Amino acid sequence: MMNPHARVERTELPPRGRRHRSGEELEPLAWRRGWFDVALVAVLFLFAGAWVFTIVQSVMGDVPRPGLGRVLANPLSAGATPPAPYLFDAALRRLADYTDFAGTSGEVRVLVVEPGQTPALPDTLGEVEIELASPSGDTVVPGDSTPPPGIWNVLLRAGREVRRVPDLTVLSMVPISEKRDGRIGRYIIGSWPEAEETPRPEVYVPPRGLVRVTPDNLDLAVSRHFRLRHFVTKGQEDVWPKYVVVSPRLLDKLELMIDELNRSGTPVQHVGVISGFRTPSYNAGGGDTSGRGALSRHMYGDAMDWFVDNDGDGRMDDLNGDGSIDSDDGRVIIEAGERVERRHPDLVGGLGLYAPTGAHSGFVHVDTRGYRARW
Repeated sequence: MMNPHARVERTELPPRGRRHRSGEELEPLAWRRGWFDVALVAVLFLFAGAWVFTIVQSVMGDVPRPGLGRVLANPLSAGATPPAPYLFDAALRRLADYTDFAGTSGEVRVLVVEPGQTPALPDTLGEVEIELASPSGDTVVPGDSTPPPGIWNVLLRAGREVRRVPDLTVLSMVPISEKRDGRIGRYIIGSWPEAEETPRPEVYVPPRGLVRVTPDNLDLAVSRHFRLRHFVTKGQEDVWPKYVVVSPRLLDKLELMIDELNRSGTPVQHVGVISGFRTPSYNAGGGDTSGRGALSRHMYGDAMDWFVDNDGDGRMDDLNGDGSIDSDDGRVIIEAGERVERRHPDLVGGLGLYAPTGAHSGFVHVDTRGYRARW
């Protein structure tokens, strides 16, 4: 029998929530408040992160920073800083859909604008405007205007926020009419020869303009694997500026050939270039300039002599893995060019194989003259 005076030990149970009429227990009120606090903090961090990101983008883009009132405003209010990153991302996607500047390869990085022409760019992309800016940023013109001769970056502007379009540069040409006595300034260019056929085929019409090259833009990427310097004619080393012709179609074909080599088991990390653009003056002074040689595609900017040089030693690599450098290595590149032309007949042109000599280890000529030529 239990002693009525014995001490009873009490065990405190954890508080229980209220129950529904069905008997299911509800969460304690304190527990629900805890989750609410966590969610509120997360929202505050999200807004704060967005404000900080906008300010950083403004500083990195070297554009005026929004005023304190706008920074502290409700991000959903009418006067708040626009969600520029979202607008820019959408604009970049629309720009890619609008223009084919990147070519079939997707690796071309320049738009070449002839004298008096405007870039093949839309006026606006929704709420985002397009502008062209000189590399120094001192000059900015609307994207739908005719830019002065020079190199131009493409900018997207949403309100006060600005972002440069990656991997796209506009090359505005110097009119060929500026040539005097075969020169522009001190740079010797010469004159383009007359074609044998009458009327002259369109592919042999002299260019309407030239791209100005300076020491500051020599290394401008015109495509993934090629630079502006690859089109500069040899000689006149101390004369600046220089002038070249660059064909985006040629760049597209070259990049498609490199992609074909990579896909077929011949990796290409680095290329060597023998010759890109040649001035008529330089072309007349070397090689066989009789007959078709006088109309070399190099003078029209749509030809390049090149080779694969992954190890950077200035020589053709052993592409077929037979332990020697010979014409068979160049044939690997030629075969890739044949496959590219079959798939892309709009890029048909010349493919020429040059065997190794004492001056070089062999190379391949590629052009986009518009009809098939082989040698």
